[in-house]
Amino acid sequence: MVTDTTPNGDESIDDPDDSALGTALHQIDRAAQHVDVDEGVLELMKNPTRVVEVTVPVERDDGSIETFTGYRAQHDDVRGPYKGGIRYHPEVTAEEAVGLSMWMTWKCAVMDLPFGGAKGGVVVDPNDLSRKENERLTRRFTEELRDVIGPTIDIAAPDMGTGPQTMAWMMDAFSMQQGETIPGVVTGKPPIVGGSVGREEAPGHSVAIITREFIDYQDRDLKDTTVAVQGYGSVGANAARALDKWGADVVAVSDVKGTVYNPEGLDTQTIPSYDEQPNAVTTYEEGEILDADELLELDVDVLIPAAIGGVLTEDNADDIQADIIVEGANGPTTSGADEIFAERDIPLVPDILANAGGVTVSYFEWLQDINRRKWDLERVNEELEEFMLSAWNDVREIYEERELTWREAAYVLALERVGEAKAYRGLWP
Repeated sequence: MVTDTTPNGDESIDDPDDSALGTALHQIDRAAQHVDVDEGVLELMKNPTRVVEVTVPVERDDGSIETFTGYRAQHDDVRGPYKGGIRYHPEVTAEEAVGLSMWMTWKCAVMDLPFGGAKGGVVVDPNDLSRKENERLTRRFTEELRDVIGPTIDIAAPDMGTGPQTMAWMMDAFSMQQGETIPGVVTGKPPIVGGSVGREEAPGHSVAIITREFIDYQDRDLKDTTVAVQGYGSVGANAARALDKWGADVVAVSDVKGTVYNPEGLDTQTIPSYDEQPNAVTTYEEGEILDADELLELDVDVLIPAAIGGVLTEDNADDIQADIIVEGANGPTTSGADEIFAERDIPLVPDILANAGGVTVSYFEWLQDINRRKWDLERVNEELEEFMLSAWNDVREIYEERELTWREAAYVLALERVGEAKAYRGLWP
């Protein structure tokens, strides 16, 4: 069953709070003060084009039938097809999907990619599913969304609780109903079925690139820089290992079980990431074991929150001792914390720039699928570096010219690009 729960303009949620949607709306309002975009267009940007709710029945391994709820929020497609992740998590909501889809719109605009934003997921704990149950859930969810996704409509990608295997199942389910193989309907697939090499490492790689550029911008030496990474999953581990390789001192990393801290530096290559061995950070023996949350308040040069949203709040913002914050996760900083960091002159590089490597290499994957031509890892990394440096320079120019925070500068760039596109395309009918 499919339900379209698209809100209209009168139902816009505009009270800022600490949810993904509340934070996204508050960020739009702050940036809107610095852009020359029609107020009606700005109001339009606060609402998704549509939010689809689906019921997903699944046969469990014991033969029983269980139903799950799924969502797909499509925020804006003025610059190209919707693009965004699919997450499997017990706390997935329509409101969360809308907020995250907005961030995807801005992220694509900052990177100047021909996509708009989308996000979705299923309310489920994937750890409670067998592999076969996960596959049946994914295939049925894909079928329920079949009319609103496609390589020129809405392209999905992995997110929390999903991965390359999930994307392979989604591609296959969609393709079976189309009567031909359609690899471009999703990105983040295994390379053997149309995925791109370098896609899984890309968000962390981009965080490392932006951190490196910011350190250089401040006339610091990366080799004299200490870094703490909260969340040693795909993003955090790849960011930490790249920075470690380039000479930075990664002194602390954490997962949900705890933090390992060594002021002399960690050997990040020997610490298993969550993907390699879940919750293994505290098994590393060459450092002091602290509580997971203690990492956030360590006295380091760079703090990279790369786990989940909403970890930097009004309650702990005054206790943060890092000189620089680079967001690796989506929405790790609440609006209240943002304001405190601005008052304390702690520069914060936002997620819509820092972790945009994922959607950027997804764009590369989409191009490879459309053209049926593979890129090697060297080309992927070279193109990613070029795109990240271009976006960094665009945001930096606005930051310097208009004396904004780094987040405001990134949002101004995004809003102006989306607003200009809407002005050219107009309102139909």
